[in-house]
Amino acid sequence: MDKRINIKELEPNAYKAMSGLEQYIRSSKLPPVLREMIKIRASQINGCAYCIDMHTQEALKLGENQRRIFALSAWKESPLFTEEERAVLQLTEEVTLISKDALSDETYNKVLKFYGENELAQIIMQVIIINMWNRMAVSTNQVFEPAS
Repeated sequence: MDKRINIKELEPNAYKAMSGLEQYIRSSKLPPVLREMIKIRASQINGCAYCIDMHTQEALKLGENQRRIFALSAWKESPLFTEEERAVLQLTEEVTLISKDALSDETYNKVLKFYGENELAQIIMQVIIINMWNRMAVSTNQVFEPAS
C-alpha cells in the first residue's frame, strides 16, 4: 500500500476530539469485552486490518476466548454467543451498514429490552466511534506492525 497522510500528525485537534469520544465510551457502563467485540465486528465489516489487529489483542488481554473471536465473523451461525450479544452484534452490523437498510425497529427494541436506554445509547455510540476510527485508518492506509 502506498503511504498516505497521517491525520494524527497533520490535524492533532481532530485526533484529540476523536480521542475524547474514545475516553467517553471507555467510561461507559458497557463491559469492556463487549466493547471490543463491537469494535472487532465493525472493523471486519469495514475491512480495517489495523483495528481488527488492535481490538483482537485487547479482547484477548481482557480474557475473551480465542474461539469466540475466531467465530465473530460468523456469529449468526455460531452457538458461542448469548442472545444479548447477538442483539448487539446485529445492531453493530445494521449501524455500520446504515445506508443499506438502516437500524430496524426489531433490532433496536431487542437491544433496548436487554440493556435499557442509556446502555443502548452507549452501544450505538460505540458503533459510531469505531466506524469513525475504521474510516480514518482505511482511508489513510494505516497499517500495524506484524509480530516478529
